[in-house]
Amino acid sequence: MKRVKRLQLITLPSIEQASGRLTVVMQPSPLQRAARLSERYGADVWLKREDLNEIRSFKIRGAYNKMVQLKKEERKRGVVCASAGNHAQGVALSCTKLGINGTIFMPVGTPLQKIDRVRKFGNNHVTIKLEGDTYDDAQKYAHAFEKEQGASYIHAFDDALTIAGQGTVGKELLEQYKDAQSPNIRKTPMVIVVPVGGGGLIAGIAAYAKLNNPAIEIIGAEPEGAASMYEAFKKKRPVALEKIDTFVDGTAVKRVGNLSFKLAKQYVSRIIKVPEGKIAKTMVELYQNEGIVTEPAGALSIAALSSLRKHIKGKTVVCIVSGGNNDILRYAEILERSLIYQGRKHYFIIQFAQKPGQLRSFLNRALGPTDDIVRFEYIKKTNTENGPALVGIEQQKREHYTSLVKRMDAIGLTYQVLSPNDLLYQYIV
Repeated sequence: MKRVKRLQLITLPSIEQASGRLTVVMQPSPLQRAARLSERYGADVWLKREDLNEIRSFKIRGAYNKMVQLKKEERKRGVVCASAGNHAQGVALSCTKLGINGTIFMPVGTPLQKIDRVRKFGNNHVTIKLEGDTYDDAQKYAHAFEKEQGASYIHAFDDALTIAGQGTVGKELLEQYKDAQSPNIRKTPMVIVVPVGGGGLIAGIAAYAKLNNPAIEIIGAEPEGAASMYEAFKKKRPVALEKIDTFVDGTAVKRVGNLSFKLAKQYVSRIIKVPEGKIAKTMVELYQNEGIVTEPAGALSIAALSSLRKHIKGKTVVCIVSGGNNDILRYAEILERSLIYQGRKHYFIIQFAQKPGQLRSFLNRALGPTDDIVRFEYIKKTNTENGPALVGIEQQKREHYTSLVKRMDAIGLTYQVLSPNDLLYQYIV
């Protein structure tokens, strides 16, 4: 099949037909105006709440659209997939709805909350296997199983039927925005900001939106530590990243799909990278202000807005909140990354001389009135002259850091500021 024909598989009719198929498994997710964000950025900001679907993400759309079209003999052989958690839930629920047995491979570090939900939606139709450290590792095991067992592979993003299913998000939001009777409708340019992992979601949304209205702009947002689509745009082809940060587990993909890349390259204006710390900060803000619980990938498009401030001013902006499957046990790490990104939490290795008064001097003379020690741990106690300690300090404002360091210098402390590149820093954070 020629490449141009493959691209033509993602058409307005293919997405509209997918939308019809999905009515038996889900209702359209809400499109809600975000008053706080609209005021902050001087734009008309809306949130497409995919986190409110039954599986708390958009992934049911592509999985079901693919699986419902399997032939009878394919259903009998069963299905297999690889997933960081959300696609697995979509496949699991589809297995239950369609009476198909499935095997799902997920990375070993997949949050327990996602594993439990896959098991719940699978309802004895699925077998879960934890293999590898990343989605890409799990995918290798899934493809091996596909060959051995003859199961149908349900790709998380690089499949025309999957992409058409994800494209229904774009169809819904355009219809919902029109029905919202917003005072800005048809008066301001529209920008849709989409989180990017393997690229299936942005490919589907971009195809529908641009085919429907070429004036709509599509912007992709990726975490800095797993910017595979950004690199693909840069190199003009999909490339495999050597290493990725899996904090934003829903988008932690080393290599984007071939088809999703081609569609993104055709319809997406640009891809921007967002620091993981900013994503964590956005998650906290969404919870504190709107009561919205997202997973890291779900907050990605909103976290990108600060980098787009000038570009989106005066425009209509729709951010895709792609998922809300976040394990409560992760919030300690989320708060940690947020505080570090804000410049309010710092780690030091301080060499305390082994003589009376050293620690008291640090507490009384170095710390500011609102500084708080949140971690103190002696690293080595055998040296009779010095006792190095790991010290974590939390501050109320970023600008307090300079004063803290000046006071530490003034009392003659020997210390090392830990940076994200230090192995010890990476271990404790």
